[in-house]
Amino acid sequence: MSTLPDSPCVAVIGGGPAGLMAAEALAQGGVRVHVYDAMPSVGRKFLMAGKGGMNITHSEPLEPFLGRYGARQPQIAPLLAAFGPDALRTWLHELGVETFVGSSGRVFPTDMKAAPMLRAWRRRLEEAGVRFHMRHKWVGWGDDDASNATRPTSLRFMTPTGEQQVRADAVVLALGGASWPRLGSDATWVPLMNARDVPVEPLRPANCGFDATWSDYFRERFAGQPVKPVAITLTDVDGNVHQRQGEFVVTGTGIEGSLVYALSAPIRERLRVDAEATITLDLLPAFSAQRVLDEVTRPRGSRSMSSHLHGRIGLTGVKLGLLHEALSKDAFGDATRLAHTIKALPLKLVRPRPIEEAISSAGGIPFETLDARLMIGHLPGVFCAGEMLDWEAPTGGYLLTACFASGLVAGRGALAYLAGTGS
Repeated sequence: MSTLPDSPCVAVIGGGPAGLMAAEALAQGGVRVHVYDAMPSVGRKFLMAGKGGMNITHSEPLEPFLGRYGARQPQIAPLLAAFGPDALRTWLHELGVETFVGSSGRVFPTDMKAAPMLRAWRRRLEEAGVRFHMRHKWVGWGDDDASNATRPTSLRFMTPTGEQQVRADAVVLALGGASWPRLGSDATWVPLMNARDVPVEPLRPANCGFDATWSDYFRERFAGQPVKPVAITLTDVDGNVHQRQGEFVVTGTGIEGSLVYALSAPIRERLRVDAEATITLDLLPAFSAQRVLDEVTRPRGSRSMSSHLHGRIGLTGVKLGLLHEALSKDAFGDATRLAHTIKALPLKLVRPRPIEEAISSAGGIPFETLDARLMIGHLPGVFCAGEMLDWEAPTGGYLLTACFASGLVAGRGALAYLAGTGS
């Protein structure tokens, strides 16, 4: 739909997936759209996330898909009803990006890259009349009182040529969380929202690694090595037992990787309540406890216990190193205790890695502050989308899908607000 010079103007602040999807919805509604971003180009974090292969969404059925959003499932479900994983794949195909489903059920562009998709998307937005303003960092509200219902809203930006003030008939904020601040998600918006009496739940690392207390030998010998296959069991603060199988990586300070990220929320909350969290590792998830016990307690003759474990159950390398970390020399020689530890090795985690290293962040603006259109209740015409909202999800396409969906809902909500309708 073409825009008219006197049509309403909407400012979208943030050029990630949520902001760009809001801009697309707005442009389709015939309003003037201006996208502002502090970085030199849009989608910087999106591009970084795609460097290892652009996992855009997941192909699992909707019910388990929704379950990935935990306590925020009731708030995320309406967003995905508007634009779920199937709709996202259709949208990508219309953009000229073909997708495929990997062996894990994750959905990727056929070329596995984020940059071609982002270029095609920006080109389509520009053709629709969306204007982009790079190196424009939002630094606050303008002279007018943004807490009243008078339009337009005034916004202040710091630019390469100094501070500028712009006015917009509606605003969509899609400023991200606090992870990867060098790519733009630096949470400097938090005090700006607090200044307008908008509550913000503390931002916390999500999809993050955790620190452990390795010995110097283990750290020097095994940092950077993957542990696979392995299963992790954790009892959360509510007494629920979580168990996942996959792989993680030993780091110089602790552990990270996809299996750890999948459990980062309950691990983080356990640390918050108890100051430490103990996870249990099953180093041989394909073996029953009885089989491990039978093999480990077999006579080993003159062989060392390490050689015996290698020969009988293939246990070596970093997994053997983990056993030495968990057991004293005497306990390592006790075949029965050793067999038990192979299937249930306790690993104490002491803190999450800093939020700046996390893939994403939890916390943000509570949904209870927003209406169904994602508009802040006491700030008419101000909408929020993406990771700055108070929700979290594991990696695997769930984060991106909800960011896209929330951007679309916020953009449509702004159109409805400008049209004077309720939905």
